Amino acid sequence: MAAITPFLPYNLNARKNQIHRDYGNSDEEFWKNIRKDYLLKPEYINLENGYYNITPQPIMMKYLEHIKRVNYEGSYYMRTVQWENKTRVTKRLAVVVGCSSDQLIITRNTTESLDMIIGGYPWKKDDEAIFAEQDYGSMQDHFGLIAKRYGVVNKIVSIPNHPVSDEELVALYEDQITPKTKLIMVCHMINITGQILPVRKICDMAHKHGVEVMVDGAHCIGHIQVKIDDLNCDYYASSLHKWLSTPLGAGMLYVARDKISRIWPLMAEHDRDPNDITRLNHTGTHPVHTDLAINNAIDYLEMIGMERKEKRLRFLQRYWSEKVRNVKNVKVNTPVEDYRSCGIANVGVEKMTPAVLATTLFDEFHIFTVAIDYANVHGCRITPNVYTTTEELDIFVDAINTLASRI
Repeated sequence: MAAITPFLPYNLNARKNQIHRDYGNSDEEFWKNIRKDYLLKPEYINLENGYYNITPQPIMMKYLEHIKRVNYEGSYYMRTVQWENKTRVTKRLAVVVGCSSDQLIITRNTTESLDMIIGGYPWKKDDEAIFAEQDYGSMQDHFGLIAKRYGVVNKIVSIPNHPVSDEELVALYEDQITPKTKLIMVCHMINITGQILPVRKICDMAHKHGVEVMVDGAHCIGHIQVKIDDLNCDYYASSLHKWLSTPLGAGMLYVARDKISRIWPLMAEHDRDPNDITRLNHTGTHPVHTDLAINNAIDYLEMIGMERKEKRLRFLQRYWSEKVRNVKNVKVNTPVEDYRSCGIANVGVEKMTPAVLATTLFDEFHIFTVAIDYANVHGCRITPNVYTTTEELDIFVDAINTLASRI
């Protein structure tokens, strides 16, 4: 009887060699060839990659192999190698994000990671936390629960869309610090505008006051070059199904080594040393094939090159945003300086609510975006990806100009 083949291998290395052999010397041709790795709906131009990045086919093929393998081996896989494989993937991920693997765990998403810190922090009555109204809503909601449960005082700042300097941003947080302040939450990249904050400067300032810093890096891993050890933060979280393009359900949490023992786990784990970060990583039975696909997403990122990808994403954002910044009735809600943003930006049109703008862009111009209408940000978030072409962005620019001219 012929042997049963549970899955067919997909050779990502062959794809890498082919791309670099045929397109490595031409940047535009390189990105056009990368686009071929994506299955894209022809009905609209997708400029909403921030919620979830479509997984390119080379990663998807490996992901399907993992699903088939786990299903083929069943309980044998779960009882023998699942933890060994997760540890192996975690070690590789640690190299990518710039920290040691004994300070890193794989989670499902940024919300789970940061809520684990917010909910597991050793709060006492009248302790204070600081965060911004531009921070992600789920974490703000959890701080609200902590206020009700423990009597924590939440102090909320507002990040200007166009800051004058790093010092202005650092001072926003520092001015709120008192002897009762325990934790600051800060976005590495604000999800609604794409603004990159001076995280290292904020962390250094906070630590001088004995305050810990938790960083929301949901949009950073696989988007910009990140070395967590260089940030001097206490906690860092990201969603790997965003810009790393892992299939849905993958995130990460970094906890500084001297802070691990302070955090109560979300779910109880078997006996562990208090300083062992894996005690925070009890997940129960979950889709382990997603964990395995992180490795393939890293392969794909390395095939492109992180520096090259960041440069491309920044180029795409500035390609469209620079064309509309000075257009009458148009307002770009993202800083103009190169280093203060990358692939994400936000734009609004006067006398059009963000909801109407998003609907009109989709219905009339077949462009998919997301409306943002809170925290001093009124417009649509625009998030192209590496498969986005300048021709598509030209259509978007023409649409914004058309709408602005109707006012």
